[in-house]
Amino acid sequence: MKVTLENEKENVVKLDITIPAKEAADAYNNAVRRISQYVNIDGFRKGKAPRAVVERHVGTERIKQEAIEQLMPRAINQAVADNKLDIIAQPYITDYNFNIGEDLTVTAKAELRPEVTLGQYKGLTVEIKDSAIEADAVQKQIDRLLEQNSTQETVIDRPTKETDIAVIDFDGYANGEKIQGGEAKNYPLDLAHSNFIPGFAEQLVGKNLNDEFEIKVTFPEEYHDEKLKGQPATFKIKINEIKEKKLPELNDEFAQKVGKFKSVDELKADIQKYLEEQRERTNKQNSENEIFKTVIEAAKVDIPQSMIDRESRSLREEYRQRLAAQGIDWDSLVKAQGEDELLKNLSEDALNRIKNSLVIDKIATEENIKLEQKDMEQKFAQLGSAYGLQPKDLVKQLGQNPEIIASLSQQALNDKVREFLMENNKVEIK
Repeated sequence: MKVTLENEKENVVKLDITIPAKEAADAYNNAVRRISQYVNIDGFRKGKAPRAVVERHVGTERIKQEAIEQLMPRAINQAVADNKLDIIAQPYITDYNFNIGEDLTVTAKAELRPEVTLGQYKGLTVEIKDSAIEADAVQKQIDRLLEQNSTQETVIDRPTKETDIAVIDFDGYANGEKIQGGEAKNYPLDLAHSNFIPGFAEQLVGKNLNDEFEIKVTFPEEYHDEKLKGQPATFKIKINEIKEKKLPELNDEFAQKVGKFKSVDELKADIQKYLEEQRERTNKQNSENEIFKTVIEAAKVDIPQSMIDRESRSLREEYRQRLAAQGIDWDSLVKAQGEDELLKNLSEDALNRIKNSLVIDKIATEENIKLEQKDMEQKFAQLGSAYGLQPKDLVKQLGQNPEIIASLSQQALNDKVREFLMENNKVEIK
């Protein structure tokens, strides 16, 4: 086999591969035998038709393509290895010349890993803002616990308060039309914690049981439905029930009810400990992110558009699946955000992801950071815990999906490089 290389623009190399005539002919004859095994040819059992009959039945071009498909993986892999090519995508055939009795010539193209020039990535000093614990943070957590353990009592002798739950019928109209999904019966609305349109819950305060009235609101400019963005709307409301939330008393008995605590002081101490651990985790995460951001910004890499386009397509499919799992239609999102804006964001995300990955791989190479079996075992354990599976069962399932294995490997390498960067750089918390 003979291979000639020619560099093209944007990290693409052209491979002119020559396969000796005998090897090509052998591959052609093997292709004939394989095809004859699964095609139906009148008058012949499968696998017994002569070559000439198979050629007339399926055509010589199909046989040649079958032969090339069998020859090329080994030929290209050998060409890549012999020439020490660092490819980042599966090479693809662009042309071939296949005449029986002559050498087979195939032209393929391969995309090479872009060259990364690292800036300073060790001995840096970066600053982050302390994720300080607010003075009333413990009390806010206590208030949340009290709220979660509250009870409700129906009231009939007073108007609604801003802390009540109002059970309502509502029916909304905008632009002279009913709002799709803008109506409900006996809907319990927590007036203090409403996620309705701004101004909706506030206008229900001070109303009496069985009151029927209208309120006017304006949809936010960033609302997901294009037709309703910034539009005024009218809702017909009826108050069916008023419920008052009763908070439990904060005492030792309450502390014992919500956890393994003997007293309120123990409960508060546990909350304080949790907040401090959360602060430490947040500061560590912010430190890692700031160091990584500084290293990435200092690196230089020329990323070809073909890589960005391919990664954008991959991201788009990921987003589609994630949205579908949330019951969100992709086409509706495109319509709401605008296709140009959405594609621009995808392209920017793809560019960032590619650069991050290339820089991580470069640092790993420079510092001889390699994955070990325990690194992957840790990843499998984390994933198995998330899905309630034993690591061995997870490995068995993932064995059928090499793309996920590759993704987990990249994540494990990311973790090791981030650890290295944290150990070799300094963070000042302000």
